[in-house]
Amino acid sequence: MNFVTEEEKTEDYLFKIVLVGDSAVGKSNLLARFARDEFYPNSKSTIGVEFQTQKVHIDGKEIKAQIWDTAGQERFRAVTSAYYRGAVGALLVYDISRRQTFDSIGRWLNELQTHSDMNVVTILVGNKSDLRDAREVSIAEGKSLAEAQGLFFMETSALDSSNVAAAFQTVVKEIYNILSKKVMMSHELNKPDSSSFDGKTVVLPSEDNPQPDSAEAKAGGGCC
Repeated sequence: MNFVTEEEKTEDYLFKIVLVGDSAVGKSNLLARFARDEFYPNSKSTIGVEFQTQKVHIDGKEIKAQIWDTAGQERFRAVTSAYYRGAVGALLVYDISRRQTFDSIGRWLNELQTHSDMNVVTILVGNKSDLRDAREVSIAEGKSLAEAQGLFFMETSALDSSNVAAAFQTVVKEIYNILSKKVMMSHELNKPDSSSFDGKTVVLPSEDNPQPDSAEAKAGGGCC
């Protein structure tokens, strides 16, 4: 657990992002690769919920991404549901070498929408792209699902780090862009800037919250 003193709170924004998907799709290793540039080939299943933070700089602003790694096992479902609250971003992860994990995406997306407090910027992530010979889900299938649901899409490999940073940064940048538009609209209307937080979790109103269009989803669909 990370504790930050008032003196250490130097970030401009704090975004809560959740990793969701079936057990053993590589969520914890995606987080480990992004936050610490590490990979654990024999990592154990996450129990309950864990989180780590990583700083990202956009337009001269320092953004702290607080990334929550949720357990994929059914028995932890009730425990983890509370941690969707306050999330403004999500990585919806499946394993390209296990079709059943792709087939579960609809259920996970429904759970995310049910428990989150607002529309959440979401990217569909096909992980373990290094397992080319074992692929059971094509890139086209991933893109098609992302377009149908209005999600970003990207294939990643926590093992060789392909597209890992890009996937997280896509979500953070889109959240920041939405927030920036809200701030500009607030200033234009001479209203108090309710979207400006000093080291607190950012909450984006669902009203007028744009979803990525299919062209953006296609643009994010590079495979490694």
